[in-house]
Amino acid sequence: MRALISVSDKTGIVDLAKALHALGVGLISTGGTAKLLAEQGLPVTEVAEVTGFPEMLDGRVKTLHPKVHGGLLARRDTPEHMAALKAHNIDTIDLLIVNLYPFEATVAKPGCTLADAIENIDIGGPAMVRSAAKNWKDVGIVTDASQYAAVMAELKASGKLSDKLRFALSVAAFNRISQYDGAISNYLSSVNFEAEKLSEEYVPERAQFSGQFNEQYVKVQDLRYGENSHQQAAWYRDLAPAAGSLATGVQLQGKELSYNNIADADAAWECVKSFDTSACVIVKHANPCGVAVGANPFEAYSKAFQTDPTSAFGGIIAFNRPVDKAAAEAVSKQFVEVLMAPDFSAEALEVFKSKVNVRLMKIVLPANYGHVRNALETKRVGSGLLLQSADNHELALADLKIVTVKQPTPEELNDLLFAWKVAKFVKSNAIVFCKNGMTMGVGAGQMSRLDSARIASIKAEAAKLSLQNTVVASDAFFPFRDGLDVVVDAGATCVAQPGGSMRDQEVIDAANERGVAMVFTGVRHFRH
Repeated sequence: MRALISVSDKTGIVDLAKALHALGVGLISTGGTAKLLAEQGLPVTEVAEVTGFPEMLDGRVKTLHPKVHGGLLARRDTPEHMAALKAHNIDTIDLLIVNLYPFEATVAKPGCTLADAIENIDIGGPAMVRSAAKNWKDVGIVTDASQYAAVMAELKASGKLSDKLRFALSVAAFNRISQYDGAISNYLSSVNFEAEKLSEEYVPERAQFSGQFNEQYVKVQDLRYGENSHQQAAWYRDLAPAAGSLATGVQLQGKELSYNNIADADAAWECVKSFDTSACVIVKHANPCGVAVGANPFEAYSKAFQTDPTSAFGGIIAFNRPVDKAAAEAVSKQFVEVLMAPDFSAEALEVFKSKVNVRLMKIVLPANYGHVRNALETKRVGSGLLLQSADNHELALADLKIVTVKQPTPEELNDLLFAWKVAKFVKSNAIVFCKNGMTMGVGAGQMSRLDSARIASIKAEAAKLSLQNTVVASDAFFPFRDGLDVVVDAGATCVAQPGGSMRDQEVIDAANERGVAMVFTGVRHFRH
């Protein structure tokens, strides 16, 4: 058996090569890898000795040769192939260990020049990977250090790789080539090329949205069905999911997550991550129906639940602090589909032990969790895709523009910032009443902002919550004064809205007439 080793990332490669040598596998290698193995006292044959042709063009041409690709592509069960190898003095290569030039890491560096990006486009590596992966029945193709252990385990056990492992390695290899080529395409088609500036130091300007958009995901699991039972579905994650995102979570107990569970869980999780103090978010049908901050998870949950106990039934609950026994006991009194938190105490897990259907998700949050979010958002449309930068805008107190005679109190300003965070996660048209770090009424997803305002008031009344002296956040401007009148009639004394309507002055005048404070945020939060 012969193995050809050519790696850019040399993590673990010496130990692997030593293990292969101990099994009697002949080692062939290239450039820096060959030098490293030789320094470790391993007998290694340079590729140039195999091909009879020196590496050239600064290493750009070394493995692009029939004695390499013939050894990889020849089918051992085809006499004509084997006869051709014998006629041309080509030996088979049974194991290929390759990882590619670090193109993705290179272009991710600030100030990456076009020359550096181009130089880190691997040619020989992908060509060998494709050859070996195509001939998977005879050749094992290893493209990642995480595969080393499985390969060595089978070689030590039986002296060869199983069909199952070789096929899995082949699939992984073609996936890697797809990812690599996609990254190159994304980069090059985003470059605003200026020939007059071309030099070795040329750092091109890049468009935010590339000419071709190539996105790669890895399947997490197949789902029982999609949004409805007649639809099929699966859950995928990014190749490198952001720390603290839903895709990094671990399910500790409960039934399998459904399509709707995952969609609603993401809405709850992203919302609760926007708070830097202990918070709880309850989501139903993609909308927050209760949000609150508190001194601890129990207090935050108790306040959030009060907003809309009816909608909270069968909801998705998220905490941004570890769940303790007190919070677990409170939550366990209601029917909950999914409960998410950075961690659960042993006592909390014991509380849910008997509730075997409750899905518990542990999602570890990084220290800067409030600022770790997706950079892009996508939405499928007929035969196409909408792509936009994610709505990661964070409103600061200094951003608020007070436009009325009445000034908000410090307490109202704090509640306005809280309400604005919640409104960002409520489907438009969104109206959110808040007081003392707690939602008091939420109106979501209506065709009319006026109807959203009315629904928020109706929900507060149904929950027996007084809206007197509350603040209100509207995700977009009030096009007429009627929506403002509804929230003021309900008891609001302070309102936050983006501003920007042709009738802004009419709404400001109405606020002054009603004796309430109003601030403009200068930004809207449509969420469709």
